[in-house]
Amino acid sequence: MIELVTLGMLMQGRMSGYDIKKVTEQTIGIFYTMSYGSLYPALKRLVNEGLVSEEETNDSKNKKLYEITEKGQQHFIAWLRKPLKSSKREYMVKVFFYDYLDEETRLLNLTDYQRSIERQLEQMKAVQAIVAKELEQLEDKDQYYYRVSTMHYGMSFFHMENEWLKKIMNKEEF
Repeated sequence: MIELVTLGMLMQGRMSGYDIKKVTEQTIGIFYTMSYGSLYPALKRLVNEGLVSEEETNDSKNKKLYEITEKGQQHFIAWLRKPLKSSKREYMVKVFFYDYLDEETRLLNLTDYQRSIERQLEQMKAVQAIVAKELEQLEDKDQYYYRVSTMHYGMSFFHMENEWLKKIMNKEEF
């Protein structure tokens, strides 16, 4: 998956590894995270497969810039064309079995997770405010429709998940 996300980020233009990670965190970071430890080996694989080109800069930081190739664009678009699939989330499997867990640990874990959801919601609200300002300045907002709609989905999803966690922590009836 990291290779495909990286190709998607490079569809926006040439970037360093640092830029790829930064843009990923600021856009789809709520759904997907990557580390430098996984990104740089993925970039190397993409370069070796001819999906990405690499240019070394001769500046003081000696950083590398990456750009998606025509072959990389074709590979990425072919992946995008495949039907959508719902992925499984590990925590839902764990919660399913929480009847076997002691109440104190169960409540502690659910509370910690619920707080992380609230932090993610706050981050998304901040990003949404920035994106709204940037969109006001664009002539063709339709170019960003699906990226913005994904952000709105994330907000709705995490609001729903937050409410669900509150209900199960209080053992409310459904």
